[in-house]
Amino acid sequence: MAEVLLRPRRSVLYMPGANERALEKAKTLDVDALILDLEDSVAPDAKADGRARVCAAATSGEYGNRELTIRVNGLDTEWHADDLRAAAEAGPDAIVVPKVNSAAEVHRIEKALEAAGAPDRTKIWAMVETPIAMLRAHDIASASDRLTVLVMGTNDLAKELHAEHVPGRAPLLGGLSLALLAARATGKVILDGVYNDVRDIEGFADECTQGRQFGFDGKTLIHPGQVEPCNRVFAPSEDEVAQSRKIIEAFETATAEGRGVVTVDGRMIENLHVDNARRVLAVAEAIASRG
Repeated sequence: MAEVLLRPRRSVLYMPGANERALEKAKTLDVDALILDLEDSVAPDAKADGRARVCAAATSGEYGNRELTIRVNGLDTEWHADDLRAAAEAGPDAIVVPKVNSAAEVHRIEKALEAAGAPDRTKIWAMVETPIAMLRAHDIASASDRLTVLVMGTNDLAKELHAEHVPGRAPLLGGLSLALLAARATGKVILDGVYNDVRDIEGFADECTQGRQFGFDGKTLIHPGQVEPCNRVFAPSEDEVAQSRKIIEAFETATAEGRGVVTVDGRMIENLHVDNARRVLAVAEAIASRG
């Protein structure tokens, strides 16, 4: 949990690594984090060019306070080793690896980063997007301290399950829950998967709300138009912040007076409510500190 309090990750936007205009536009977007992509959005004959572009972007210092990550190609591809080596040398905030299916693969990634001289600040974000990854989510999440974030790959998970994309995501809820349990059990951040219809802002906002209610720390995005609603939904509201302050103040006053029972607006307040209130305030303060 400390990770999300220190660095908000409400909105995490994929940007195609071979597209110079997209990389330039990313510098102006109000996102918490960027994933400069070398995988799905880059054609095979553009992989090398994309690799050079995203590594140059990662070392440019031109992205302000946005967290900057690079998504490499998967472990079973011909581009993975070169991607990982170049990304490690560039030293972004994190390297995003698709289709991580085991703790052994996390160890392999970690060793490759160390061999390439990746700085300690460069973390691993593991994408979990297959049935076996859901079943091994705790092993994956606990495999390394360098792994700080789990990223849901809901499109691939739906494909592997032979499931349909439906409002409410009922076919995926089992997998989402397993990954969330693993993240919370190991103290890692977890990001919800993408929403495919970039024109359906209402449906997107509904899915953001569902993700936040589930406990996700933020959501991965595929279009700049999704940033504003995502930031809004995953940020504490003014009412939540005010209520959290009220709960903390009432609890601290009661503790100072030696009272064992605390109520706020007629509701009994326990330590767990105070912990939740402090988390809300910490998230709000971290978001405000982004400027």
